[in-house]
Amino acid sequence: MEIQIGNRLAEVTLLSKEGNKVSIEIDGKVYNVDICMFPNGQVSILNNGISYDATLIKGDTDKHYRVGLNYSNYEIDMLDSQAKYMRMRKKQNSEKQDDKVKSPMPCKIVKIYVQPGQELQAGDIVLTIEAMKMQSNITVSEACTVAEIKCAENDSVMADQVLVTLNINK
Repeated sequence: MEIQIGNRLAEVTLLSKEGNKVSIEIDGKVYNVDICMFPNGQVSILNNGISYDATLIKGDTDKHYRVGLNYSNYEIDMLDSQAKYMRMRKKQNSEKQDDKVKSPMPCKIVKIYVQPGQELQAGDIVLTIEAMKMQSNITVSEACTVAEIKCAENDSVMADQVLVTLNINK
């Protein structure tokens, strides 16, 4: 999941949890910490022999928190996969077409509409994906030619996996 801390986005993955011992990955770096959470919002964190005391206050939604740590307060929003996907789509639509069509999130390939050698125009649908019981069309943003298809219908793919390579028309 992504967590937004002020203007910073961090990719956070829970790797394991056994009692108070938690292993998490934050932006590719693994942390093995001991965390104790108390009913009053106090949190005690032990990381590499250093103890941190924090306060955790739930916001107006179950995905918004205020965290107090080391005399500073941080507004934290947990972003779901759909919000991440929509932000990535908006970013993709505002940029020049890359020579690779990548999966925006872990998903299933529902339908492939193109074949190698096919000419495409801006807005043409390349494939349909399904994630979280929602289907979305992946399109190209400029004229190009399909070079290679690297997936098949009904494949389950990971985020950022290359699905189709393109030759951008100049």
